[in-house]
Amino acid sequence: MDTDNNNTAVASREKLETEIKKGAGQISIINLVNHVVELAYVLGASDIHIDPEAKSIRVRLRIDGMLQDEISIPKNIHPEVISRIKILAELRTDEHQVAQDGRFCMQLQSPIDIRVSIIPTYYGENAVLRLLARQHEKFTLGDLGFSPKNQQEILRAISHPHGMVLATGPTGSGKTTTLYSLIKLLNTKNTSIITIEDPIEYSIEGINQIGVNAKTGLTFANGLRSMLRQDPNIIMVGEIRDEETAGLAINAALTGHLVLSSIHTSDAATTLPRLIDLRIEPYLIASTVAIAIGQRLVRKICIHCKKEVTIGEAEIKPLTDIIPANMFTTRTFWQGKGCQACNNTGYNGRVGINEVLVVDNALRLAIHKKASATEIKDYMKQQHVANMIEDGFLKATQGITTIEEILRTLHE
Repeated sequence: MDTDNNNTAVASREKLETEIKKGAGQISIINLVNHVVELAYVLGASDIHIDPEAKSIRVRLRIDGMLQDEISIPKNIHPEVISRIKILAELRTDEHQVAQDGRFCMQLQSPIDIRVSIIPTYYGENAVLRLLARQHEKFTLGDLGFSPKNQQEILRAISHPHGMVLATGPTGSGKTTTLYSLIKLLNTKNTSIITIEDPIEYSIEGINQIGVNAKTGLTFANGLRSMLRQDPNIIMVGEIRDEETAGLAINAALTGHLVLSSIHTSDAATTLPRLIDLRIEPYLIASTVAIAIGQRLVRKICIHCKKEVTIGEAEIKPLTDIIPANMFTTRTFWQGKGCQACNNTGYNGRVGINEVLVVDNALRLAIHKKASATEIKDYMKQQHVANMIEDGFLKATQGITTIEEILRTLHE
C-alpha cells in the first residue's frame, strides 16, 4: 500500500469509527455500509464478513487471503445493516430464514462489483460481500507471477486455433484471474469469444458472457451446448465439474475451438488423470489438452518494511527433501518487520506460484497408457519442469515472498 492509499485507509477507518460512535438513532446505516465497503476497497480486501455475535456484530476483512478483525458494530443496528445490504443487492427484505445471493455495483475510485451472500445463523443473518474490483484489466502474465519461460509456454499454447488450456488449483488460487488475463490477450476484433461462468465475476467488453442459472436449468453443460451453435472461435468454461461438461469441452476442443477452463486438482500433474476419472477417453485427452497450469497465491513481502535475514542449517534442513540442492545458492532471504502500510503483517499484496505442464509427444504416449499423477510428476522432473514449490522458493530467493509463506500455502 503506498502513502496515498495508507492515508486514505486511515481516513476511511476514522469515518467508520466516527459513524459507529454516534448515539442510538443517530447512526446513518447508509453511510455505515458505504464506509465499510470503502475501507475494504482501500485496504485491498477481497471479502467483507459481517458476522452477528451475542453482543455485537464482528466485521472482518480478508486481505491477501487472510481474515483480519477490523471493527465491531453495535448489535442493536444489526437488522438495519442487513436490510441495507439486501436493498442494495435487490434481495427480499422480509425473508430472514433462507439463504439469499445477489450483487450490486458501487462507484468508489473506480466501479466495483460486489457479490452478496446472506445466510441465517444462530445469532441472526450474516453477510459476506465479495469485492470484484476491476483490477484484472491491468494484469499481465508477468504481473501474475509467471516466469518468462512459463509465459512463453502459455502464449504458445493459446496461439493455436484449437485445443484445451486448463488452470488448476483450489478455490481462491487465482484460476479465474489467469483465465481472464488469457481472454484479454486473445480478445481481438477478428475473434468471437464466449464464456460461461458461475457467476460472471468481471464484465469484459467485446466478449459474450453467460452466467450459470440453476433456476432456469442453464448449467455449464447446457450452456456449452448452446455456445457451440454461436460460431465461437474461443470458449471459456468457468469450471469443469462433471463428466458431461468435461465431455462437451473436450469435444469442442476437438472440433476446432480453443477452450480455456479450470478444474479442481491439487497440481498440474493430477489434472490429466482427473479427466480420465471423469470418463474421458485417454486418446481424446492426449489429442486436445495442450497445457495444464497449476497455481497458488502467496503473500508478497511488504516493500515498506522489508529486511534481509540469513537462515541457518536448522531452517534449511527441512527443505532439502523438497527443493533440489542446486537451488540453495544463497542463505540470504527477506521478511517484513510489520508497519502501518501492511497493517503490521509484514505482507502486502499477493502473487502466484506456478507450474506449467506442456503436453508433448512423450506425455501423450503416457496419457494413452493412463499414467498416474506420480508418473507424470516423475516425467516433469526428468524434463526439469519447475514445480510450484521450486517456483515459490525462487521467488523467496528474489525477495518477493518468504519460505514460511510458501510452505504455509502449499500445506493448506
